Amino acid sequence: MKIICIGRNYAKHIEELENERPESPVVFLKPDSAILPKKMPFFIPPFANSIHYEVEVLVKINKVGKYIDKKFAHKYYDEIGLGIDLTDREMQSKLKEKGLPWEKAKAFDGSAVVGSFYPKEKFDLENLNFQLIKNQEVVQDGNTNSMLWKIDELIAYVSQYFTLKKGDIIFTGTPAGVGEVKSNDVLIGTIEGKEAFNLKIK
Repeated sequence: MKIICIGRNYAKHIEELENERPESPVVFLKPDSAILPKKMPFFIPPFANSIHYEVEVLVKINKVGKYIDKKFAHKYYDEIGLGIDLTDREMQSKLKEKGLPWEKAKAFDGSAVVGSFYPKEKFDLENLNFQLIKNQEVVQDGNTNSMLWKIDELIAYVSQYFTLKKGDIIFTGTPAGVGEVKSNDVLIGTIEGKEAFNLKIK
């Protein structure tokens, strides 16, 4: 399986990081080794000076697809979830300045937190509320109605370049409010008030 991540999919997040608004989805990959094992804490790696959280709605692909038409994209997933794209922000900034790839900042071991998945029929995917709560304080409060590219559009777009396979996970982008994690922080992600993950930082 592979992890396909979408960057710059919420306008306010683009503004807070002072990035340019893209003309098409920004796509990058994480290896399967980036997935943090279930119920494990995240240990801040020794090479990192500034790890940031980015909460994201996740989509789990349920069958093989290539060159998927947007109108058929809904047939390629049954479940949605919530996770965190953990990012070494300082390293990412340095790599971006040099025009280099982001993998060291985005795809290191444990950088993909994958919470619970739920049947998509339970939710309005065009108007889905989700939050990240850090130490009992809401730090990210998002809604999928603010996505620049909706879930079905992302599936159609990504499938032009990568064959989607059963079990692949798409991280659909983060809203505004990203910030740094510190040792002993507790991060809780919710979808429509339902807890999707509970992560301890070490």
